Amino acid sequence: MDSSSLSRVLESAEVQAFATGFPTTMAHLGITLALMIAGAVIYALFTPWKEIALIREGNSAAAVAFAGVLVGLAIPLAVSLSVSTSIKDITLWGFATVVLQLLAFRIVDILLTGLPQRIKEGEVSAAVLLVGAKLSTALILAAALTG
Repeated sequence: MDSSSLSRVLESAEVQAFATGFPTTMAHLGITLALMIAGAVIYALFTPWKEIALIREGNSAAAVAFAGVLVGLAIPLAVSLSVSTSIKDITLWGFATVVLQLLAFRIVDILLTGLPQRIKEGEVSAAVLLVGAKLSTALILAAALTG
């Protein structure tokens, strides 16, 4: 490919659109991932059981439960990302989504009494039920975001 051909390719509308859009995409992705990580950290700090410590000890139920938290946060954040139009919009709706989802998670934890102890004891069936409840709330919140 000679230099004039390369120049035409680099000046094409597709390449220019990519060059313009890629940094914005990365910023949107970074903000959304930061919100998800912050939500997961906040959740881990305020749960009645210490899932990360339990996971390090090999507790499969805690790993399943925490994986449900991550997916449960990611679902509404992904929808928020897809319906938002700016960094400010993503930040605002993403923050609201994390707060609402953490509140929903706490309500689920309260309603499903006894599950924290069962998860701490390694009972995977309790973790699966908890994950199902958390993913259900995540899907409903995600649908609410689309209006």
